[in-house]
Order: sequence, then C-alpha cells, then structure tokens
Amino acid sequence: MTFEKWQALGNDYIVVEERNLPFELTPARIRRICAPHTGVGSDGILLLSPNDEPGFVATLRIFNPDGSEAELSGNGAREAILYLRRRGWTDQDVFSVQTAAGEIRPQITGPDTCTVDMGRAKLRSKDFPSGGDDGKGEVEAADRTFRFQHVSIGNPQAAIEVSDELEQLDLDKYGPPIEASDLFPNRTNVSFWRRDSNDEIRARIFERGVGETMSSGTGATGAAVAAVLKGADSPVTVHLDGGDLEVEVGEDLHVNLTGWARPVYAGELSDDFVKELNETE
Repeated sequence: MTFEKWQALGNDYIVVEERNLPFELTPARIRRICAPHTGVGSDGILLLSPNDEPGFVATLRIFNPDGSEAELSGNGAREAILYLRRRGWTDQDVFSVQTAAGEIRPQITGPDTCTVDMGRAKLRSKDFPSGGDDGKGEVEAADRTFRFQHVSIGNPQAAIEVSDELEQLDLDKYGPPIEASDLFPNRTNVSFWRRDSNDEIRARIFERGVGETMSSGTGATGAAVAAVLKGADSPVTVHLDGGDLEVEVGEDLHVNLTGWARPVYAGELSDDFVKELNETE
C-alpha cells in the first residue's frame, strides 16, 4: 500500500488512492494505520477514487482515526484537492469533488493554496433535532453550562464563544461530554472561540472522533459563521494553533474557505504490516 502524508495547519491526513489499497478500509484497519506509535500516525485517512460524472474529478471519503467516517473536513478537502492536482488527476483550476456531504467545488489559487466552496451553512439540521431555526442552544459539560451556536457545514459544529479563558480552557474536560451529548444524535464537533477584532477570531477545536486538533477547516467555519451572526465582518480570519484560515460568509451563509495544504512525505507500508492488516477484521 502506497500513500502520501499531507498536513494543513498541522491537521495531518494519510492520502490513499483506492486502486492502491490491498484490502478494504474497515474501522479496525483504519485505527491501526492511524495509530501514532504502531502505525503511520495521522488525524485520519483520505480515500480517493475516480468519479465518472461530468465535471467531477474524484470521489473523496474521509475517515477519522477512530474508524468512523466523516462527512467533510475543510483541511482534509484542501489536502485531497491539491494532491489531485499534483498527481495529475486534473490540470484545471476549478473542478468538482464528490463527498459524503455532497459536491465541493475548489479553485486552485497557488502551488499550495486553494479556496473551497463549502456550500451554504445551515443553522437547523438533523444533527441538532431539538434546535430551533436560529440553531442556538445550551449544553451541559462537566461542571458547566455552555451556550452554543449549531452550524451544519457538511458536518455538525457546536460553536461556543468564550472570553479570555480560551487559552486556559481544558478541552479534554469539556470536549468529550459536548461531543457525545444527547442533543447531538450523530455527535458533534466543537469549536471554542474568542472575538479579537471586527474580522478576526481565535479558535480552539475539539474534533469529533479525534479530540483537540491544531486546526480544522469545518471547525473554523463553524466558529466564523457564529461570529458573523454576532456581528463580525466577513471575511473572517480565524487564528488556530496551526495557523490562519480565511472564511468568507455571505448574507445567505454561503461559505468559501481559503487556506494552504502541503505534502510531508510519500511512503509504503511494509509487507509485514500489510499482512497484519489483512488479518485484521
């Protein structure tokens, strides 16, 4: 099995073409491959396969390190998009990729940058069934009650505004009970954010099935949409542990996400490890 390791603002994924897979990607195998000490180590796997529909370059499936499948990842999508361009799947600057969340349409803007049309964010969705049209709610976590803004942008986000405590906030304490709250039947991603200026916010991300990450494109998007709903100017620059992303939020909540992604290395799993994976259900 050959693969490439990519990262975007420290959010790292293994990129695999389906034709290079000697086995089916089961949850157990995904967990073993993504394991940091006994596997390749990553925040997930991006699986690319051909798509015969007109205008579509590929189908992208995104897997979390716990073996679950994600609908969308902003950082992962950019890594896959730039991989497709570098590997000759397309020579176009604008094209379409199919995901579990639907079509995404990127525009290549530089050697390692692109803007992704993320579609229209929704404040009401099946992922927060008890929520109203405004997507606002409250959730209990450990010893606190947090007010959150639900945003669906291909996957569910709970954006929580906090103040000066952001840097000291214990995400390992509060993230898991929010992610697994009964309010969210499919679990949720969580972004804790602080407004720094009219068009800048700082965010820390607790990603569903992953934990705290250096960055998340959809997490940054959820926080940016919440900030715009509270009066911030668009585009919003989101400062994350791994770097900055720009999120343009339209009046109709249509979102464009701009950022970079870069390859780290190419690799090949050893025959012994592939044999172990084949023996793993």
